[in-house]
Amino acid sequence: MKSSFISALSFAAEKHKKQRRKDADASPYINHPIALSNVLAIEGGIVNNEVLCAAVLHDTIEDTETTEEELRKMFGDKITSIVLEVTDDKKLPKEVRKQLQIEHAPHASIEAKLVKLADKICNLRDIIASPPQDWILQRKQEYFAWANEVGAGLRGCNSKLDKIFAELIKAGGALK
Repeated sequence: MKSSFISALSFAAEKHKKQRRKDADASPYINHPIALSNVLAIEGGIVNNEVLCAAVLHDTIEDTETTEEELRKMFGDKITSIVLEVTDDKKLPKEVRKQLQIEHAPHASIEAKLVKLADKICNLRDIIASPPQDWILQRKQEYFAWANEVGAGLRGCNSKLDKIFAELIKAGGALK
């Protein structure tokens, strides 16, 4: 099954249409998956259609009513597999989910590592540029420290993205 990036983008836009990000502007949620695909394609030089599709679909199972079966039917086994690798089980407590991301990162497929690394890059950029209004400095710093732990298990999948991630982690030291 050859899935079109535009089909995946359209699917994600429909699934996330009523969601907003936690930034000060409450920007449309779909901006986040689009940003991931941009980071991968433009900054990381990734042209793999399955990775780019998984990037725009990465939060559909975790944050919408989308099922694994629905994704598999629409986009096939490979894309669904990548999405599942980066999907947190929301039934688990937040601290457990965060620890599992650290533990699973080194063992993820290259495709999932790319999506997860792009996700962390986008989230770090968002925290620097427009963090959630209720996040105090300590919470921002804690996110950067945790993201760095996850990122340690993602290193080596793309040198361009590794460099961007490292620069963002360094910039996190200057947060205010």
